[in-house]
Amino acid sequence: MERRAELEKTFKPSWIWAIALGSAIGWGCFILPTDWMAKAGPLGVIIGLILGGLIMMLIAVSYGILIEKLPVSGGEFAYAYVGFGRTHAYICGWFLTLGYISIVALNASALALLGKFVIPSITNVVFLYETNGWEVYLGEVLIASIAIILFAYFNVKGSSLSGQIQFIFCVILVAGVLLLTISMLLNPNTSLDNLKPLMKPGIPAITGILAILAIAPWAYVGFDNVPQAAEEFNFPPKKAFSLIIYSLIFAAILYSFMVIATAVANPWQQLVEGKPIWGTADVVSNTLGIAGMIMLCISLLMGVFTGLNGFYVSSSRLMFAMGRAKILPAAFGKLHTKYKTPYVGIIFTGVFCLFAPWFGRPALLWVVDMSATGVTIAYLYTCCTAYKLFKWNENGKSLDIGEENSNGLVSPLKKFICLIGIISSISFLGLLLIPSSPSALGTPSLIALVVWSVLGLFFYLLKRKEYQQIPKETLDFYITGKTLSTGTSTSKSSRETPINLEI
Repeated sequence: MERRAELEKTFKPSWIWAIALGSAIGWGCFILPTDWMAKAGPLGVIIGLILGGLIMMLIAVSYGILIEKLPVSGGEFAYAYVGFGRTHAYICGWFLTLGYISIVALNASALALLGKFVIPSITNVVFLYETNGWEVYLGEVLIASIAIILFAYFNVKGSSLSGQIQFIFCVILVAGVLLLTISMLLNPNTSLDNLKPLMKPGIPAITGILAILAIAPWAYVGFDNVPQAAEEFNFPPKKAFSLIIYSLIFAAILYSFMVIATAVANPWQQLVEGKPIWGTADVVSNTLGIAGMIMLCISLLMGVFTGLNGFYVSSSRLMFAMGRAKILPAAFGKLHTKYKTPYVGIIFTGVFCLFAPWFGRPALLWVVDMSATGVTIAYLYTCCTAYKLFKWNENGKSLDIGEENSNGLVSPLKKFICLIGIISSISFLGLLLIPSSPSALGTPSLIALVVWSVLGLFFYLLKRKEYQQIPKETLDFYITGKTLSTGTSTSKSSRETPINLEI
């Protein structure tokens, strides 16, 4: 059996928290509050986002369990393999790969969008063409491309560098949102009365809340980047769960603060009826002037940068795990000889994303909307695998991934929480895929989903024979570093340590 490449343990707890939070808080936090209020009203948005955060915390319980027991790169890909086998692992990995890469591209395009508002003299230079109603300029393509290349460079240079800049950017992000919100609330020209009516008139409150709740997998996507980096923790994997919870709490607070900061300047219904391109920028500029716009732009930049960096980490680690498992070409499973980073996955992500700015932002949004389905599928696989780990009672059956004393597997509470995670994930899928849902995917996004599924099927059929011929013991080793059927380790780092299932 060939030697298994392993990533170095360099990520500190604060960096992991920053990866989770920074990946969840992106451009949408600063650009979409007006759109959200149009669906549910200020309080409806806040309730929907908080409920979504709480549901994500329930789903995060399954992540915390599996990160502790399987601290390897690949995250949901590895969990789907352990719980359901190699074909399901491929399905999960295929959808997640596109999801993570497309979010890198979307964050880069958000820089161009910001430039259109703040520095149009630089962004809107050399008109190229119009696509899907979006005017594409060479200036915006160059801005997005430079960001993509720059963060690819940071990530190739080393995990420590990407972790450090992620934490710094995240601290600035949190400080910027807090300062901006406090400034808006304390300004004499703003009033909490502008939040009324708290819910959107004319529709049942629950309808508006559900419309916001449906975006939770997208709004909070980022905490699931944590398991992708689990192999690189320089701390006990058990601590990952608390870091995820802290990041979700911070994310819910920051989202809520930006909704309040947007709504207090003017009666929110007037703002919505005006259909502004960027409502938050309009009210901040009118209320706080240039100082407010600087705070808003810096905060947005930090959100974009942390999203770019965080999803570079997760996409490259996922492809590294799939390359190590021989699903992707073996080159993806190799590390840089000097920096010890999964450089092939990083470069591939960068090259793939360099095409995105040329297609226009609307086309990219279709792909990202579709990718929310893939992320939710990953949530479902994770919760199902964690559910299978535990037994309702002594006579029940549990997932066999090692020779252990089964008493620790009897946990009705943990099994019930995992079951709630399963139901929540299925509900999120329904909200995305059922046509009558308030947050159903549009036709272009559904077409993109079908195209990606067909491509995945084609690629699987192409690799199926080779993939299926890998002995289970070998594949166990490639994906988890252990031989799961016996509970023994073949990895140098865990040679005498079976997987411990005692929670």
